[in-house]
Amino acid sequence: MAGTILLGLYGAGGFGREVMPIALDCGAQLKADNPGADVKVCFIETEPQRSEVNGLPVLSEADFLASPQDRKLFNIAFADSKAREVIAERCIAGGAEGYTLTAANATVYGHNEIGEGAILCAYSHVTSNAKIGRFFHANIYSYVAHDCRIGDFVTFAPSVHCNGNVHIHDHAYIGTGAIIKQGSGEKPLIIGEGAIVGMGAVVTKDVPPHTTVIGNPARPFVKS
Repeated sequence: MAGTILLGLYGAGGFGREVMPIALDCGAQLKADNPGADVKVCFIETEPQRSEVNGLPVLSEADFLASPQDRKLFNIAFADSKAREVIAERCIAGGAEGYTLTAANATVYGHNEIGEGAILCAYSHVTSNAKIGRFFHANIYSYVAHDCRIGDFVTFAPSVHCNGNVHIHDHAYIGTGAIIKQGSGEKPLIIGEGAIVGMGAVVTKDVPPHTTVIGNPARPFVKS
């Protein structure tokens, strides 16, 4: 029996609509890898305000988890990492599986470890010997270089340049166009848990947990 598979993408906003073509390609690959399987793809929202987006159905989370398919796979396409974590744990508890979505033109070299539920957008790049946690987002043109350690629920906005031997802890957010200086095996550059690196920042030294840094070189943001 080939079985049935439902692949759901949580979030039908701007980023979700950008990621959905990747999900559709992954759905087609699932069908190719499981000949005869019935594979369907949908959006998921907590409380849908519409029944479809861009021609695809929008299911509530409850309806997604209650659907009769043999396998229910999901990913989460919005930047709020704490909400991603809550939803991921809820969906897993409901019997769904976190599923990584990788664009056809993303590049992942060998000897990497990438946790469940990553989104690797178009032209993103993971080089060698990186270790990446669960539900990581690499938006378009972002890269993770050699020997990096990325925690769970970390978000890279577009065009993030994360050079080698950088350790980024859980729930950090790295803004568009940020550049993170290379560390070393003996002294990796560390971005702490929940830190925010602002758009275009150039990070040349460690960022403490739950700190926002901006500018070149990056420095703590102080409200005026």
